[in-house]
Amino acid sequence: MGNRYGLEIRAAAGPDAPGLAELLGAAGLAVGAADLAARLDALQGSGGTALVAVEWGPPSGLIALAPIRTLEASRATGLITTLVVAAESRRRGIGRVLLKAAARAARQAGCERLVLNIGTGQEALHAFAVAAGFTDDGQILARPLLKRGSAET
Repeated sequence: MGNRYGLEIRAAAGPDAPGLAELLGAAGLAVGAADLAARLDALQGSGGTALVAVEWGPPSGLIALAPIRTLEASRATGLITTLVVAAESRRRGIGRVLLKAAARAARQAGCERLVLNIGTGQEALHAFAVAAGFTDDGQILARPLLKRGSAET
């Protein structure tokens, strides 16, 4: 997608999976490289986008975006499901560059706005999002889906 001062932003691919798995692991999300490669393929195969920031060496950051259609809006919403920057690479503009690239991808996918999913305990990400122009807009509630035949509690 682009190169800025030695920072390359491009679509994440299978060969990036080992470095991205390490990046995600450092952020508290343990996922194996093979599983992550399959997830990247599935995301991109369903119209989503995963962008990686690379300087010199392992990935410095990752953002994943999925266009979501709802009945409430005439156009899709770009749901950012993952935004992570390596601890040693923070406060250098990498998150903002990833966000700008994701916004461009969302516009190309027909989205009219971005929504960022922030989990509990991610105060630094929340502060970054507010500084980047995101506002609190309701709340997302989650419920796991039970396997067929298991009893609901």
